[in-house]
Amino acid sequence: MKNTRYEGPFNARASEWIGDLAAWNRQNAGDNSERLDRLRRNLRQAREQELTPRQRQILELYYERGLNTPQIARELGLNRSTVSRTLRRAKDRLYRFLRYAL
Repeated sequence: MKNTRYEGPFNARASEWIGDLAAWNRQNAGDNSERLDRLRRNLRQAREQELTPRQRQILELYYERGLNTPQIARELGLNRSTVSRTLRRAKDRLYRFLRYAL
């Protein structure tokens, strides 16, 4: 049996339509720089107040130095699963704190 796929008029322009929608969104989007500034301030505050020293250290290695979980584990002499769990808990704490700050 031959496998046929419907190539109707909507499929032909689907990628163009998505591009048009993205351009429209950029033109009509509001300026959110104030919200981003507030988020950055709150993120600094949350990192200082809500995270343990180990969580701050692992977040710094992960985001600022760009190390992955196995690299962090080797550098700190920890198990990869410990690094992964600590990273997840730190992200969860930051999310809970920042969710209400915006």
